[in-house]
Amino acid sequence: MFQGTLDLDGAVPVAETAIQDVLFERGLYWASGRSGVVNLVAAHKWFNLAALKGRPDAIALRREVAEQMSEIEIAAALSEARAWMTEH
Repeated sequence: MFQGTLDLDGAVPVAETAIQDVLFERGLYWASGRSGVVNLVAAHKWFNLAALKGRPDAIALRREVAEQMSEIEIAAALSEARAWMTEH
């Protein structure tokens, strides 16, 4: 249990880019195989979401990942991205 004090005067707002950065990092995680498995559907999904949130370099990586995917895989990634946007 937290038993300290919060310095609200010194608090800094979360950067506007924080969400897109987290989404981009998730794309890198799945595209690189850091989990031990490369998951292109998940990578495409997260790069797509990062791009939609304004991360410009996510567009190129999403395109690069898509070149290695089937149409069915791309459709699945787009569906998952839409579902995530609906929930969040």
